[in-house]
Amino acid sequence: MKREYVIASCTLSFFILLIIVLSATDWGTGQSGESIVEKPAVPQAVKNWPAEDLKLGQVTAVSVNSALQPVIFHRADREWDRNTFNMSHHYLHSNLGPIADHTVLTLDPSNGKVLEKWGANAFYMPHGLTIDRHDNYFLTDVGMHQAFKFKRGQNIPTLVFGELFVPGSDHGHLCKPTSIAVASTGEIFIADGYCNSRILKYNAAGGLLRVIPSPSEFLSLQVPHSLALIESTDRLCIADRENMRVVCPRAGLYSVKGRKESELTIQQPDMGRLFAVAAKGKLIYAVNGFTNQMLPVQGLTIDPESETVIDHWSPEAGFSNPHDIAISATGETLYVAEIGPNKIWKFDLVPPKK
Repeated sequence: MKREYVIASCTLSFFILLIIVLSATDWGTGQSGESIVEKPAVPQAVKNWPAEDLKLGQVTAVSVNSALQPVIFHRADREWDRNTFNMSHHYLHSNLGPIADHTVLTLDPSNGKVLEKWGANAFYMPHGLTIDRHDNYFLTDVGMHQAFKFKRGQNIPTLVFGELFVPGSDHGHLCKPTSIAVASTGEIFIADGYCNSRILKYNAAGGLLRVIPSPSEFLSLQVPHSLALIESTDRLCIADRENMRVVCPRAGLYSVKGRKESELTIQQPDMGRLFAVAAKGKLIYAVNGFTNQMLPVQGLTIDPESETVIDHWSPEAGFSNPHDIAISATGETLYVAEIGPNKIWKFDLVPPKK
């Protein structure tokens, strides 16, 4: 019995040491010491931002508009718990009506104060938010099993995907959709999501073009929780949460004849459950969430082409439950949304120390 205890203790110590070593490893260098990619910009938390308590509900999403203002999507007085859905994924609190408070808040990037708000009496269980280059708002609601496109300043959606309160797996239904990515071509990618574990690609008018993965693709997703496009390499990077990896199949935005067609996969022992991804150039910035007591909750910088994690980062106080991440169009600022505590972080992306 004593011998078995010693073996178990040694095994646990080995895995803890392995995680520490992997976390400290500079994945930006190969065995020969040559740099795989240039050292990435480092997220540095902005202190005392926001300047005042915003009194938020669960902050599920963040995006950045063309004016470089962060926009957040929150649940106000609603919370997702074990009593929110039944076993067939039907939302159990539709009788409460939509959330009465404004759920979409535009913040001042300098101090975090609310500049604009909308979305009252429109959503039941907010989840994803993406703002495209034309300031169109794309949102998902897991309770409604729908995704929407709104033009800025309008309260009536111009596109609606899915049927209200009806989960499904055919091409006309969604089931707890999580996230949306929008290409410069106008093509729309919806992560569908908690139940179906698939990505639906649409044209700008909302016509279905493709389902990822297709039956012929050797790719299995388990809760695709967040999406990020790297258009220069035609990659759609997916936070494949329960598979604890980032996977980047071809987005199919243009012909890539002669290039590697298979998906890129980034999966390392210290990554944990990946909740969100955002693109900056050819790199991906990501945040994980609680996985187990041994793995830290942290940010990661990823080079998809070399399929490696090249940096780890977090604020001094640490993260608790990061849920989404966004980067400004200038690539100078990064935001992280957290659920419990319900807050929004601002980071400056600063050049690495030489």
